[in-house]
Amino acid sequence: MSAVSPELRGFLETHIPLIEAELFAFLPLQEPEEFMYRPMRDYPERGGKRSRPALVLLSCAAMGGDVRKAVRTAAAFEMFQSFALLHDDIEDDSEMRRGKPCSHRLHGVPLSINVGDALYAKVYEVLAANRQILDCETTLSLIEEMINGSRETFEGQAYDVGWIRGHIVPSEDEFMMMLRKKTGWYTGRGPCTAGAIIAGASAESRRAIGDFGEAMAIAFQIRDDLLNLTTSEGDAATAPGITSGAYGKERGGDIAEGKRTLIIIDLLRKCTAVERTEILDVLHAHRDDTTQEQIERVISLAHEHGAVAYAEQESRQRWEEAVRLLEVLPETPQRQLLREMLDFFVQRAF
Repeated sequence: MSAVSPELRGFLETHIPLIEAELFAFLPLQEPEEFMYRPMRDYPERGGKRSRPALVLLSCAAMGGDVRKAVRTAAAFEMFQSFALLHDDIEDDSEMRRGKPCSHRLHGVPLSINVGDALYAKVYEVLAANRQILDCETTLSLIEEMINGSRETFEGQAYDVGWIRGHIVPSEDEFMMMLRKKTGWYTGRGPCTAGAIIAGASAESRRAIGDFGEAMAIAFQIRDDLLNLTTSEGDAATAPGITSGAYGKERGGDIAEGKRTLIIIDLLRKCTAVERTEILDVLHAHRDDTTQEQIERVISLAHEHGAVAYAEQESRQRWEEAVRLLEVLPETPQRQLLREMLDFFVQRAF
């Protein structure tokens, strides 16, 4: 695990509380409290890495901007994260999120869908409120970035869910395209670009830091998929934190949900015909009909055929690409913090 430096720890521990204060200021407890506003606060209150809002601030600082003016936008990205996780958990019929049962397991699917929709609407309320601290052109640019990024995320999610529904195994190239659209934007390119917009960076600089963010996000997602197969049951029951923490999701949940990950794609092209049938039977079954023994069997095969090692190699290569892209930016202490965030984000043991 990559250790968090005192400088990065200090930055996060100073600024994350400011982001959270801004976030919860836009989530007041009012009626209908029980059925909407309290559940809207549920996922944010569970904690989490807060990595996306941190990237907004760090990118703004790296581009010479005033991070105080980026706090509200950072809160909007954390709001988007809560919305995306809530809907994703419903679509995947997940069980655990940040060490606790998912929202739809607690409140039911209809109420949770509505809560997610309300969180997404709040994203734009927060961004529009930037008019109080930023000029109108910058505020509009941030809203446009969120609109474009939302479209990319939803298109990526459509592939992710559609492949499961259609019993389709994508090629590696198709899988990477999906990652760029989904995780690539809202985990990396979007937050980094938003920070650069607030700093008044040029279009070229926005693209450069966005490219870095996308490479980092893809490396992170592959690493996250690996952790889904290698985490312990105890680690799955613990919520992650901003500078340390656990995984917070059930071991092998991606297999139970039928997820097409890089590990599964590589495994299916390396295994025997008999093993392929066995694996696909597990992936295509309803998660309630899948046993932990079957999940562990697929995990064992992924290790045996080198699919886990292959994914680790690919994650490392994307991390190296992100390092190279970051070196294009001017060398400053803030750039070094971004590098440390990259190392922590991708090489962490969540």
